[in-house]
Amino acid sequence: MRLRIQARAKVNWTLDVVGTLPNGYHDLDMLMQSVTLCDQMIVEDAPQLTLSVRAGGRHFVPANENNLVLKAALALARETGCTRGASIFLRKYIPVAAGMGGGSSDAAAALVGLNRLWGLKLTQDELERIGLTIGADVPFCIRGGLQRAQGVGERLTPLALARPLYLVAFQPCRGLSTRDVFAGLREEGIREDDRPDNENARRALETGDIPLLGRSLGNVLEPVARRMRPAIDQAIRDLEQAGAVGARMTGSGSAVFGVFMHAGACRRAAHVLESAYPACRMMRTASRGIVVTEES
Repeated sequence: MRLRIQARAKVNWTLDVVGTLPNGYHDLDMLMQSVTLCDQMIVEDAPQLTLSVRAGGRHFVPANENNLVLKAALALARETGCTRGASIFLRKYIPVAAGMGGGSSDAAAALVGLNRLWGLKLTQDELERIGLTIGADVPFCIRGGLQRAQGVGERLTPLALARPLYLVAFQPCRGLSTRDVFAGLREEGIREDDRPDNENARRALETGDIPLLGRSLGNVLEPVARRMRPAIDQAIRDLEQAGAVGARMTGSGSAVFGVFMHAGACRRAAHVLESAYPACRMMRTASRGIVVTEES
């Protein structure tokens, strides 16, 4: 069996920190969305478990056990006692250390794909439980679509998106360490003006009110990340100048995105921005995080 898998990126419409959990981690409240930008993975039967990676541009992505794909595969094998092998080929398109969930989505794709290749028949809930041991965003990436994510990101509530939305996203600078950004947040604290309007953002997504969505976007990590990478600030201004109804950083950065009223406005903005940001991509919202196609 040979499986071709799309591992889709995500953006955070909102990201708020509402407290501290008993284990010391931040208690988050976020609206997360799958988008059509994706890494491509091929998984097929093989005597041993192997991974090869092809990543373009300046990114280096390890193909050893530091890669979340292999961590996910090994965790799945341990959980189920499966001793079968697989050949995994990963082609990276999602920027690295960008806050777009690339590594988490790849891990999710490995779990979903190997569950099918190995005939394990685990449920989505079981895969999400294993995924959480790999990374906080992995359960969301398995489920995909539009979700309210709470806790460390593992408590997911599905939401209905009124209609597809069109975005431009890109990484304007070097990546950021999630750990470093959260450490900066602990030192600097959160200003109330920097918090997103989660309720209005949810309402806007469920009714298709894009102007309201633009006004409601927010990410409490953004001020910290902007100070660490000033290019983020300029990129957000450039997105707004290109016609974005709202623009923000996603996750812990350093990628930014802008949402547009319709596909035509989004396409024109991407054309304008690509001279300054060659890696900018037009994309739309997606209802699934992982898409698997079986090939003969």
